[in-house]
Amino acid sequence: MNDLHHGSLSSAINLRHQQLGRLVQQLPPKGSRPLTVSGRVAGWVTAKATQAVDGLPGVHVEAEAVHVTAATSQRITLKAVLERIAQALRDANCLRGWRNELLDVVGEGRTLSVIERAAMRPLGLLTRAVHLNAWTPTGDLWIARRALSKSTDPGMWDTLVGGLVGAAESLDVSLLRESNEEAGLTPAELQGREPLRMIMRMHRRLPEGYQVEDLLASECVLAESVHPANQDGEVSEIRSAPVAEVWSLIQAGEFTLEAEMVILDGLRRRGL
Repeated sequence: MNDLHHGSLSSAINLRHQQLGRLVQQLPPKGSRPLTVSGRVAGWVTAKATQAVDGLPGVHVEAEAVHVTAATSQRITLKAVLERIAQALRDANCLRGWRNELLDVVGEGRTLSVIERAAMRPLGLLTRAVHLNAWTPTGDLWIARRALSKSTDPGMWDTLVGGLVGAAESLDVSLLRESNEEAGLTPAELQGREPLRMIMRMHRRLPEGYQVEDLLASECVLAESVHPANQDGEVSEIRSAPVAEVWSLIQAGEFTLEAEMVILDGLRRRGL
């Protein structure tokens, strides 16, 4: 709040943005190896995950990399190979939960197959996350508190809408789906939103592996008559907050790292 009193919020936001840069651009975990899928560079496998998948059909472990392909001699498709990899990681306690959701496996810009969402981090595979900064007509920001049952960042504040893009799902379709599930918003209520923009590609070491994630965001002003309400049980509270309060929550470390990056970018775009 002192930053606000001194009229230096803009400088403080820029400084905080620079500080976060060190947290979202990290080298892979120690002992990780590059992962190729069908001959294309796709991720970074942790040492524990490498040990768990070594010997599986379609998996070839070398000193400098791990290679995954379809096991054609055994008539096992690439998708089936990846299914077995995910299960092996689960059996070896390499995963944080199990989501029963499929995400695209991308290598060198090309979608190669799909795999269980929980397996993405131990394999260091690229994910894409879409967020929505939703503002009130008076300039407050809608924020959402993550449910305590969430496996990642429970109880922390988040953007009103944020989630990973599912398999074979476009960015815009994903944002509309997440907006409905997390905030009960309809496409009509989001007609005036800005196009999704790329904020950054994150590289962050996590306890279970390596987060390589494209962070995308859209901005919108919700009509005064619109009152977001969670639909999927993954949010415990939704409310609008003045910028001064949002900044205080940021300073207190109450937001997820991804949400903080998105919100800071939104504040900068609004000239704050």
